[in-house]
Amino acid sequence: MSGGEKQETSPEISAHLQALFKIHQSRDINPNDLFLPALRCKGCHGHDPMGIANVTLDGVDINLFDDWEASMMGLAAHDPLWRAKVRQEVLVNPGHSSELQNLCTSCHAPMGHYTAFYRNQGHYELEDMYQDSLGLSGVGCLGCHSIGFDRLGNRFTGDIPYDTSRIAYGPFFGPMIGPMQLYIGFIPAYSDHVSEGRFCSPCHTLISNAVDLEGNPTGTTFIEQATYHEWLNSSYPLQELPCQRCHMPQVEDPVKIAVGYTGLPGRSPFNLHSFAGANSFMVKLIKDNKEELGINVSDANFDSSLAAITRQLRYNTIEAELSAPLFDGDSVLFELMLTNKAGHKFPSGYPARRAWVEFTLISENNDTIFSSGAWNSDGEIRDYIGYGEPHHDYIRSESEVQIYEMTMGDVNGDPTTILERSVYHLKDNRLPPLGFTTTHEVYDTTQIVGEALDDPDFNKISGVEGNGRDIIHYSIPLNGYSGVFRAVALVHYQSVPPSWLREMRDLDAPEINTFLSIYDAADKAPLTIAGDSISELMNPLSVRFEMGKKVQVYPNPATSGQQITFNGIPAKAGITLFDLSGKKVSFIAGSDSSGNLTIKQGLKPGVYVWKTSLNGKPASGRIIIFSP
Repeated sequence: MSGGEKQETSPEISAHLQALFKIHQSRDINPNDLFLPALRCKGCHGHDPMGIANVTLDGVDINLFDDWEASMMGLAAHDPLWRAKVRQEVLVNPGHSSELQNLCTSCHAPMGHYTAFYRNQGHYELEDMYQDSLGLSGVGCLGCHSIGFDRLGNRFTGDIPYDTSRIAYGPFFGPMIGPMQLYIGFIPAYSDHVSEGRFCSPCHTLISNAVDLEGNPTGTTFIEQATYHEWLNSSYPLQELPCQRCHMPQVEDPVKIAVGYTGLPGRSPFNLHSFAGANSFMVKLIKDNKEELGINVSDANFDSSLAAITRQLRYNTIEAELSAPLFDGDSVLFELMLTNKAGHKFPSGYPARRAWVEFTLISENNDTIFSSGAWNSDGEIRDYIGYGEPHHDYIRSESEVQIYEMTMGDVNGDPTTILERSVYHLKDNRLPPLGFTTTHEVYDTTQIVGEALDDPDFNKISGVEGNGRDIIHYSIPLNGYSGVFRAVALVHYQSVPPSWLREMRDLDAPEINTFLSIYDAADKAPLTIAGDSISELMNPLSVRFEMGKKVQVYPNPATSGQQITFNGIPAKAGITLFDLSGKKVSFIAGSDSSGNLTIKQGLKPGVYVWKTSLNGKPASGRIIIFSP
């Protein structure tokens, strides 16, 4: 609908618009402003007190502003870890202070950064941002909607091609121009590039210039983040599944997207602005410390953001499938298959992030038989030294843990968390997405590094790449245990592991001290995002034959469907049957007064293990079933 067409408004909405107009009139619209704080967009794209705009057909409020302000996009400039990390980098290489801060603000405070750039005001540093409402808006509305076309998809590391003609690009045809032009001096315009993956490329591929331990340039670059390129090296572009499809889920209901205009047509599909990623830890940390961090966002909006991130992590990242076991003498073998459901590597983004597998065998008395990947009260993997854990195809001991991560190395090849000192990737076994190959044109920015390259089950099946999976083989000694047990495999995720902060703790600065203070007081338990388990397992090779003395089984062998009697079963005891994989088949409870327990079985032909308890001691044996 064009800006010249008249819109119908109710008296209540007219009053709301008049109040909104007065607010905007009290703030001069400077034609030289290339951006505006996100708060200026709230009047039309925030909560509608009449419940007409920015709601689903069921009346659920999905307004853009409330979703955005509690997301990591809205909180980008306030992110206490980011502020602390910038200060850490500056303290390590003080000669690069201004350049480092200017680089980091280009993505976390792009509107403030680029306003300074276009006005030739020099580098934009943290102190500039702290005093600037544009900078403190983080990745505000116009920080995205003013992005233009010039070489988009080929400009990275905060090199954002802004359109400086005061146009706000959106995904809908025929936008109503009048209100935006009147209230904020910007003209809305349709463009399909806002719905494409390349729209995210300037800030989601970060390539830094590396330096040695003295701060001297090495003449090389380091790929710190390459989420956009990981997406390119997947099947998602061919499926026409851009970044927005997952991180801005669509609502099919027609949504009126501006408060106060009842005649405005509903827009569909409508992209939610919750920007659900994987950093629930930081959103919760900010929520719990919002007064100290100077953030005025309601708990309800934070909770909504946290719910969206949790859904994303638990349903759209990893799928875990545990195979039936195979027994080999006193050992049991499992295969755990993990499938990446994201459109990029998992984990992706900031290099601190990691996922790992906790694999446990638990006895029928809830004692731990085997444990790999358990974590302590500080949120750290047990016995983890902070680096050097290789990728595993086979895990045979509790000291081996499968950790999916990217590890950075300095000029000497030593592990580091200092981004500017990072010269080499020492390890990158993060799970590739579906369709990922080592022959893709952007593989140079998305490489697999370390033992995962030689793992025949890592993103491969029969040597063919691209299945987005990893199969971990667990070969676990039972150490003589012959009872019933269960196997549990859990995939944990952490965005800020304790080990990532070790180098930071040696430094002193307000931003570092603030972050470490609230981090140390926080719950650092990882988020469990996937898992699988198999219960009531038993090693059939460890069965002790006691039929001749205490328990008699007849007939044995039997035919399928034939009645089988167990004699000598104590009252209230029962018989548990297992197949030869160790999986429980059935449980038959209750013997008669003569100690007989009769089963009318329909077992398939094969060999089965039975187990019972005689005066508190286990007894077990085998039965053989033939075809009738």
